[in-house]
Amino acid sequence: MAKRLLKVRELAAALEKVAPATLAAEWDNVGLLAGDAGAPCHRVLLTIDLTAAVLDEARELGVQAIVAYHPPIFAPIKRVVKGDRASGIVHDAVRQGIAIFSPHTALDAVAGGVNDWLADAFGDGTRWPIEPATALGATEAFKLVTFAPPDAVDRIRGAMSVAGAGRIGDYSQCSQSVLVEGTFFGGASTHPRAGRRGAFERVKEARIEMVCGRRSLPAALAALRQAHPYETPATEVHRLIAHPSAHEGQGRMIHLSQAASLPELAKRLKRHLGVQRLEVASGDGARADHELIGLCAGSGMSLCDAAMEAGATLFFTGEAKHHDQLAAIARGCTLILAGHTNSERGYLPKLAERLARAAPRMEFTISKRDAHPLVTA
Repeated sequence: MAKRLLKVRELAAALEKVAPATLAAEWDNVGLLAGDAGAPCHRVLLTIDLTAAVLDEARELGVQAIVAYHPPIFAPIKRVVKGDRASGIVHDAVRQGIAIFSPHTALDAVAGGVNDWLADAFGDGTRWPIEPATALGATEAFKLVTFAPPDAVDRIRGAMSVAGAGRIGDYSQCSQSVLVEGTFFGGASTHPRAGRRGAFERVKEARIEMVCGRRSLPAALAALRQAHPYETPATEVHRLIAHPSAHEGQGRMIHLSQAASLPELAKRLKRHLGVQRLEVASGDGARADHELIGLCAGSGMSLCDAAMEAGATLFFTGEAKHHDQLAAIARGCTLILAGHTNSERGYLPKLAERLARAAPRMEFTISKRDAHPLVTA
């Protein structure tokens, strides 16, 4: 039996598994940028930048898709024309039937992504995102709260669970209940389950809480009212906010298990990145040894202030503007700069491995013509 033909959409699914688009920065452009999701795809080229030389390489290799870390379509474009500086590469790729993907900041932010790979260079220690990603499960958008007699808790919980409430991950029927004291004064038309109308009453109740998704909310509320023994049950609906992630987000902070000197940290970085040269900026008040470090791949100085506020005495990124360098060292922070793509390029073999596990029937090749745009004169 012939093997089923792989499609571009399957590469899209693999990339989404490796670097979920929801983790990308708001300003970024990730995912499938050009091409036909239904087109055949079995060979993929990985690159940091999609240049004319890389596109020629892709054509020679016969690939059907290119995963370019930096998105070739970033700023809005108004035309896609052959030979155009901004859109010519995209035009030529599409004409040749080559789809274009970019993971960019989603790959930076994901656990085990570019920033975690950079953090590995510094040594053992605990780490966390400088700007944590936030996430909320689809079944946890709201919390429903009601108050009922203790002997009615199981009935209400069961009815709401059948309607879709109380689901957290792979768990169902999740709820919390605690005994409280309720009070009421029933009017002339009321029929209290306990106590008398026309009198101020105190009753023992259970507070019941269950999470609920947006789609299940109407059914869960209807089930609550149907199962509740009170003629007018007290009900609350609270919208929940997304939770900050402990492992995913932009940038990384590292608390080293053992402090290290700047020369030692630079040595570790050069070995990890495979570079011979780093740029260092260190002011008069800089520490001799560093224990708390911030970092961000590429052009990450927008996170430097937050890292310093968290206590970082050293910040690593690819590049920084002159005045940003001065501002950082004036505050006693040491900077290490590796060059923009030098802080990213070494991750491509890791990306190839992760994509190969997510799409084992596809072939992933790292570009040999993708290179740092600057050379030493």
